Amino acid sequence: MAEDGFVHLHVHSEFSLLDGASRIPVLVERSARQGSEALAITDHGAMYGVVPFVLEAKKAGIKPIIGTEFYLTSGSRFSRNPSRDERNYHLLLLAEDLEGYRNLMKLVSISYIDGYYYKPSA
Repeated sequence: MAEDGFVHLHVHSEFSLLDGASRIPVLVERSARQGSEALAITDHGAMYGVVPFVLEAKKAGIKPIIGTEFYLTSGSRFSRNPSRDERNYHLLLLAEDLEGYRNLMKLVSISYIDGYYYKPSA
């Protein structure tokens, strides 16, 4: 176990386009080497890396924590403000169980289908 019991809960992989550079196998291997018992993956508005992350984490004996980092905007997800400078905010959501995972998948899908305008928005 890591000396202080610390768990990284805000981690981006290569699936966080333009923000993450960590390859999942390397990320998990380094976490295991440091004695981590658990690790989260919280890519920006996406969950493409969840399956490879869970498989790698379980293989390394690390508890996988599934999450995502959402973009929130001040208006409706349906509005199409032409300004790319509109402020957005980040909200980190973690799944506690299978129902939470399903809810995250649904929210991510909705953000791409209904809310996508430069970035997926909830």
